[in-house]
Amino acid sequence: MDIGVVLQCNPPASRVVDLARQAETHGFSHVWTFDSHLLWQEPYVIYSQILAATRRVTVGPMVTNPATRDWTVTASTFATLNDMFGNRTVCGIGRGDSAVRALGGKPTTLATLRESIEVIRSLANGRSARVGETTVQFPWAERSRLEVWVAAYGPKALELTGQVADGFILQLADPDIAAWTIGRVRDAAEKAGRDPDSISICVAAPAYVTDGTDAALEHARDQCRWFGGMVGNHVADIVSRYGGDGGGVPQALTDYIAARKGYDYNEHGRAGNSHAEFVPDEVIDRFCLLGSPADHIAKLKDLEALGVDQFSVYLQHDAKSATLEAYGESIIPQIRPNVTATS
Repeated sequence: MDIGVVLQCNPPASRVVDLARQAETHGFSHVWTFDSHLLWQEPYVIYSQILAATRRVTVGPMVTNPATRDWTVTASTFATLNDMFGNRTVCGIGRGDSAVRALGGKPTTLATLRESIEVIRSLANGRSARVGETTVQFPWAERSRLEVWVAAYGPKALELTGQVADGFILQLADPDIAAWTIGRVRDAAEKAGRDPDSISICVAAPAYVTDGTDAALEHARDQCRWFGGMVGNHVADIVSRYGGDGGGVPQALTDYIAARKGYDYNEHGRAGNSHAEFVPDEVIDRFCLLGSPADHIAKLKDLEALGVDQFSVYLQHDAKSATLEAYGESIIPQIRPNVTATS
């Protein structure tokens, strides 16, 4: 299993680049970032600096969307980075959350998401694509290679993922929910005539390494409670679309949002988010990785047994460097024994 990290593009950008460099030093394989240009700085500018400061990590958004960025510009950006740094990018994409809602918009339809995936992937892999009534192609991108991974929770989005995506991103680390979503993606792939095992599976969630004391665990929960609020935004969409039973979505995912009263995107992805107070400790324990290194390793191995190819650490808390170091020293060597940290 690969281990990645998810960063926010908070200023100064040099700090983001430094965290990415630290992550590579400690054996992380991927560096993802949020993509909300109003809330944080522009990620694609920062990607060029991360790629220049590192040698091996793959970079990309977790996740971009088809609404706030022109698809051809997105494809050109990835193809340009690949030409400059040697095919070290990946495109995570979804219907849109913070980037569109901060502008007063709504997530796109799944039909729009499907079309954008095909356009971005075709162009960024040197092929032609149909955009409106025009067929376009980058004449300079024949060597670019880009995979498109889709973030999804609901049944129809999971079906779309299995039909067209190169990878599936699940933004929570509950093994039971992971098993259900992975099963839906693989079933859809098989029905579409694809090899289910060809789809990379990425689980992403906050991880906080503690010393095993109750006080440390409580602090870790408080630092990661924001994540339950973020996931709750997507779950609320599912419930509004499918009704209280979530269209068959496990109740473990839908029940906890009953006490949700709203959300302020100015606090999105922030430890101490006041709009995440409704999230109970039980949900944090299920959705995140908290505790000693042994606790993290045990849960990672459970996820790996489900077919998860990558776990990515959301690093939005007060122990960023300490978490990278703890993973590099104690956890990654147990999960990726053939990978060593570098200086």
